[in-house]
Amino acid sequence: MTTSTYIPRFARAAKNGAISYTSRNGAIELDQLRTLAPSIFAEDAHASRSEKYAHIPTSAVLERLMSEGFRPFAVMQGGSRDAEKRAFTKHVLRLRHDSQELQVGGTHNEIVLLNSHDGTSSYRLMAGVFRLVCGNGMIVAQSMIEDIRIAHKGDVAGMVLDGCIDIMERLPEVSESIKEMSAITLSQAEQNAFARAALVARYDDKESPIRVDQVLAPRRREDAESNIWQVLNRTQENLVRGGVNYIQTDEQGRRVARRATREIRGVDQNTTVNRALWTLAEEMKAIKQAG
Repeated sequence: MTTSTYIPRFARAAKNGAISYTSRNGAIELDQLRTLAPSIFAEDAHASRSEKYAHIPTSAVLERLMSEGFRPFAVMQGGSRDAEKRAFTKHVLRLRHDSQELQVGGTHNEIVLLNSHDGTSSYRLMAGVFRLVCGNGMIVAQSMIEDIRIAHKGDVAGMVLDGCIDIMERLPEVSESIKEMSAITLSQAEQNAFARAALVARYDDKESPIRVDQVLAPRRREDAESNIWQVLNRTQENLVRGGVNYIQTDEQGRRVARRATREIRGVDQNTTVNRALWTLAEEMKAIKQAG
């Protein structure tokens, strides 16, 4: 089987074309990306775009970034009920530079690149963190490191490269914040408040199918501590990655079936929830430091 048709074992795909994959064996090759997220390689923009829309495929930008030492280690592509539109949907690449070393606590600082070819997004760069022990890919709050947005016109590849360098220079701030979070312990009441706010970020006004204690439950021994960093990681994994068991009930409160929460596969929701959780952690850190 050739690399152009091979989908890695740990890739999580949905019927609507959405897919999420994080490499466990180094950077992802372009041939793999072409299979995993074809919207990255769209040769033209979606038919809904006007003649003023300058089509610059993400693949061309990525090749420029790779020539400068930025490598993709994770990819996500949004889904669509319209099969024709799936080749143009939003996609996300998580990039690490060759010069970036593994940080204390087993984390990689990353640059998150988001784009689409259907007019729903410009090129967007965000700071991110990847934690090895659990495979959590987080996105840093914009209040800490602002996004960089680049329109589909002009020297996009050059501007995206400059943006990546700008964010990379600020990534040490992320590592310092993680150290500070790791040094601050939360009481059980504070952890519960964190989890309740996180549930609102995940489910909005809908009733949550899972409880606060399930949001905070560690999946491994390394995550059992009560500092802000560990609470953030437990919460992020349980809410974003899914797989938390619950009992579905009917309107009368009778048990109907045993279910498990779903992973967030939508690009927008994944980004929004991730950023909300990081913002929540930063706010909790500021409150504790001020007190």
